[in-house]
Amino acid sequence: MKKQETLRYTGKRLAIFCLVIAALSTTAFPQTNSAPGQSPLTVILVRHAEKAVVLPENKDPDLSATGLARAEEISKMFGDAGVATIYATQFKRTQQTAKPLAEKLGLPITQVEAKKTSDLVKQIRSQSAGQVIFIAGHNNTVPEIIAALGGPKLPIIPETEYDNLYILTVLSDGSAKLLKLKY
Repeated sequence: MKKQETLRYTGKRLAIFCLVIAALSTTAFPQTNSAPGQSPLTVILVRHAEKAVVLPENKDPDLSATGLARAEEISKMFGDAGVATIYATQFKRTQQTAKPLAEKLGLPITQVEAKKTSDLVKQIRSQSAGQVIFIAGHNNTVPEIIAALGGPKLPIIPETEYDNLYILTVLSDGSAKLLKLKY
């Protein structure tokens, strides 16, 4: 029984990996709207991983053991994706979600204020053409960032969901294509 579960889990990871590679490739979304020679921007967005029990006196909880395991899985999934910049909000849960990937790549985590997503979007648009960026956000900020970068308007992620993965490809004309996955 355990072997079947392992194979199912491995198959799921392989399917996600193939979809991610397709999304990151320049042929996944035709560049008809891009300027010649200008590569699209790829933004990988996740909500922070599962957090520990939130107590009234602790507004900034750490990740739970499940959340820490999910953060490690993220580093395995995107360790070879060409990520050039990693952003996370000031809260422990987003920092801890991004940390394994940052350590694997030897990159710093650029801290952004959760309430200043518009500043983050301006920075990304002005400095990141052709790059792959990873963002660990929150159930409300991830949809805000996607919409501000030209993607579709999405609802707030339900409080109980931590397995949504968004890959946004932004073309030079500002149009964007979104791939939404579960991991």
